[in-house]
Amino acid sequence: MGIFRSGLAKTRQSFFGRIAQMLGNTDIDDETWDDIEALLIQADLGVDTTATVIEDLKVRIRREGITRSDQLNKALKETLAGLLDNPPVPNISGRPLSIVLIVGVNGSGKTTTIGKLAHRLNNINNRRVMLAAGDTFRAAAIDQLQKWGERAGVPVIANKPGSDAAAVVFDAVSAAKARDRDILLVDTAGRLHNNFNLMEELAKIKAVSAKVVPDAPHEVWLVLDGTTGQNALQQAEKFGEMVDVTGLIVTKLDGTAKGGMIFAIHDHLKLPVHYIGLGESINDLVPFRPDFFVDGLFDNE
Repeated sequence: MGIFRSGLAKTRQSFFGRIAQMLGNTDIDDETWDDIEALLIQADLGVDTTATVIEDLKVRIRREGITRSDQLNKALKETLAGLLDNPPVPNISGRPLSIVLIVGVNGSGKTTTIGKLAHRLNNINNRRVMLAAGDTFRAAAIDQLQKWGERAGVPVIANKPGSDAAAVVFDAVSAAKARDRDILLVDTAGRLHNNFNLMEELAKIKAVSAKVVPDAPHEVWLVLDGTTGQNALQQAEKFGEMVDVTGLIVTKLDGTAKGGMIFAIHDHLKLPVHYIGLGESINDLVPFRPDFFVDGLFDNE
């Protein structure tokens, strides 16, 4: 719970903490609703999700007989918690080898996230992990992933920059199977010339994975940069059109005051958030807990 409170400090102090300060011992009126709406939109819930929250909150206060604005904070917290579901258990167990594709635009923290995820799965969850450097377009991505592999203590299968990404992934899947690994995390290119190229690249990677491991890939996780707010939602919609995304990882939430975008993403995309990034250390990528997340947005009562 502590990491959620510290990681969400900027959002809490900038917006959700201000809501509590703003709500005094007065009757609820139109100005109260306008103030709450403005702060929620500034926290990047987005217009549509904010409207949903306000509507639910009005129903709640009528049902519970709330008449004073200082009583709204608890009701708001409960309304926001109701927007988020506990994510399902990821489909990365119960078979000899699970393949997970990690997708996302360059700059979202994708490669760093893969390294932190490898560390968590390998050293905390005791799963035997291997990495595939499938982003062959950027030499820096290959070098970065290899360094993260060393830090996490997991092997990395890579080739030279510009090589065929699908061939790298085929080698990695074969190696992971031969070395009795539990999970293969596959980095993918984050910037290609057009959407067709990206779809074609991902389709080839999926096809070669399935040649070695039936039904692969078993998960496709999209990494989103939490500091980009509503732009992250647009990115997610675009990737959703190109590839069958099964879950999300939201990074850099400690670096933004707009952590409310989690609610907008969940409301619009109906995709589970499996992990969130709440700091820069190797241990700061944590499984998403809706209850801890909402608690971390509000001052202790």
